[in-house]
Amino acid sequence: MGFRALRVINDDRVAPRGGFGTHSHRDMEIITLVLNGALEHKDSLGNGSVIRPGDVQRMTAGAGMRHCEFNHSQVEPVHFLQIWVLPERKGLEPGYEQKSFPSNETHATWRMVVAPGGKNGALTIHQDASLAVATLVRGEQAAYSLKPGRYAWMQVTTGGVTLNGNHLQAGDGAAVSSEAKLTVKAMEPSELLLFDLA
Repeated sequence: MGFRALRVINDDRVAPRGGFGTHSHRDMEIITLVLNGALEHKDSLGNGSVIRPGDVQRMTAGAGMRHCEFNHSQVEPVHFLQIWVLPERKGLEPGYEQKSFPSNETHATWRMVVAPGGKNGALTIHQDASLAVATLVRGEQAAYSLKPGRYAWMQVTTGGVTLNGNHLQAGDGAAVSSEAKLTVKAMEPSELLLFDLA
């Protein structure tokens, strides 16, 4: 559990009318992405929202916040990822953001969705880490250059790809170090997450 500042990627499937009751977190950056279905969110900051595919949510638990998530549907399951990243320091003011990223922004390219300072329209994270997403059809490629001293984690959310010649399927992750360039080729329609880490 844990690679650089990336603490964990929780891969959750929740049945209709199911969910996670109110619970608390401290000193963690929490990113939520829905793969299928819809997830209802409420928190102690007064936020209430529904997260759907294409949406990205970021919470800064900081000095402490409480939240709950439930399947928004009465009939369909929901499949989502909840990602924990260690913050740059403890005791941050709790915060919340949610934004939708259209599929045309992620097709055959890396679209930054979470980044320090919220650069290029991304959500803000309080850590020297960023998250990009890409969607590829069969045969398409996407490349990413890592600066010296940087690390990467790639997560395949759907489909199957090769990463620098290594085969990865849905649910697989790859820790990357000592590589200057990442080349991903889709063997089938695929969705990918790429973390760029200090």
